[in-house]
Amino acid sequence: QVRLVESGGGSVQAGDSLRLSCTAPGYSFSNYALGWFRQAPGKEREFVGIITWTGRSTYYGDAVKGRFTISRDNAKDTVYLQMNSLKPEDTAVYYCAMPHSPETVVTGAAEFGSWGQGTQVIVSS
Repeated sequence: QVRLVESGGGSVQAGDSLRLSCTAPGYSFSNYALGWFRQAPGKEREFVGIITWTGRSTYYGDAVKGRFTISRDNAKDTVYLQMNSLKPEDTAVYYCAMPHSPETVVTGAAEFGSWGQGTQVIVSS
């Protein structure tokens, strides 16, 4: 497993934006796709999106499509989740995750082998 670290969470108002970051200290994940998930209290972990190892392609869950954007800077070994037009229902702990295998695009939580500790996002109405 690789240690992933998320940052950038916080409390905002509906309609605001936040940008989350994910790094892997001491590790280069440039040949791995990186995904984002979220989990609200009492709910199952939900796929937010994933970016390929080159950064050329991204895929999103329906709930965030058009509002969230994933990008990466492989020179900095950092992946970002830009969240715009936030809604109260976006309130959750957000996790970045790395698939078990390199150069693999997956969307199921069981297909990811490394997870961060999560960062809390709270959106107030």
